[in-house]
Amino acid sequence: MTRGIIEEVSDAELLHAGACGDGGAFGELYERHKRYLWSIALRTAQDPDDAEDALQDALISIVRTAGSFRCDSSVLVWMHRVVVNSCLDRLRRRKCHDGVPLPEFDCAAPHIAPEDFTESIDLQLAIGRALDVLPAGQREAIIAVDLQGRSIEETAALLGVAPGTVKSRCARGRHKLALVLGHLRLDD
Repeated sequence: MTRGIIEEVSDAELLHAGACGDGGAFGELYERHKRYLWSIALRTAQDPDDAEDALQDALISIVRTAGSFRCDSSVLVWMHRVVVNSCLDRLRRRKCHDGVPLPEFDCAAPHIAPEDFTESIDLQLAIGRALDVLPAGQREAIIAVDLQGRSIEETAALLGVAPGTVKSRCARGRHKLALVLGHLRLDD
């Protein structure tokens, strides 16, 4: 080594060293990219607590699967994908556990018949069941674009696919939903 010049170890070398048992190598790799990985997690999860948990899950996954990294892409691209997948997994799990809030009843308000809520609840259940019929890719695209109001480009980045893929998944998913939910159309 020449005096005054520091040879930097590549990300791939650090990952390989970490896979061979060098815990410090993983620490160095994380230190290099922690701001970038955090920004990806925060942008994907859109909640600091979920982003922090997802990033931690992703780092555990990176440590566990470092030995199987095939060098098809750069280490940073691979880590980016692991973080995004971890965030999406966390969002899916959270969606599954979110419930429909019960209506609030005010004692002073006039009595509201339970039938008034059944139509709304039936509609929500029908839509939920219809979304379950869709393939995962179409369901994710429909939820992101139509229910969460994300743009096509933002959804494409979130799912790691091309914008055209998001558009076609939405179109196919909407067509299937129209078929499944056709019975809900109002008769004019």
